[in-house]
Amino acid sequence: MIVFDLECRASAHRFEGWFGSSAEFEQQRERGLVTCPVCGSGDVAKAVMAPHVGRKGNQSMAQATPEVPAAAPALAQAVALEPAAAAPSLPPQAVAALRAFALAQAEALKASTWVGDKFANDVRAMHYGDKAEAQVHGRTSPEEARALIDEGIDIAPVIVPFAPPGEVN
Repeated sequence: MIVFDLECRASAHRFEGWFGSSAEFEQQRERGLVTCPVCGSGDVAKAVMAPHVGRKGNQSMAQATPEVPAAAPALAQAVALEPAAAAPSLPPQAVAALRAFALAQAEALKASTWVGDKFANDVRAMHYGDKAEAQVHGRTSPEEARALIDEGIDIAPVIVPFAPPGEVN
């Protein structure tokens, strides 16, 4: 199967289509079987697209996509929605917004200290005045995160997955 980025010439809507071959796309287009899913126009053509070049097996995700933090295993507070992975199924504006959010989160994490599995203990100690307040990020279970919120401790999830220090090869 070949995936083509397609564009509706009538309204400039972009979408993708899967075909057995380039010739099969042309045959279906000529027969009027390829239409814009947004407006229904049959005036559809292949859009300019970058070729997909798979990363080498020895490259980490951080090397392959430096603009988006790499996914980390077992981050209880992370939602597995990486803009690069979502790109084929989301509109370009949504992908751009997710990418901007990922970059903003990465910048915020730079100003924060990784405390790892001590996250719940550290933020609880800061909340109750047993430790100096600081910007920290770390890992905790969903149950412990709920307990922190129930205690009135302000925490926020890490929305875009990232690789903690020492967990990227």
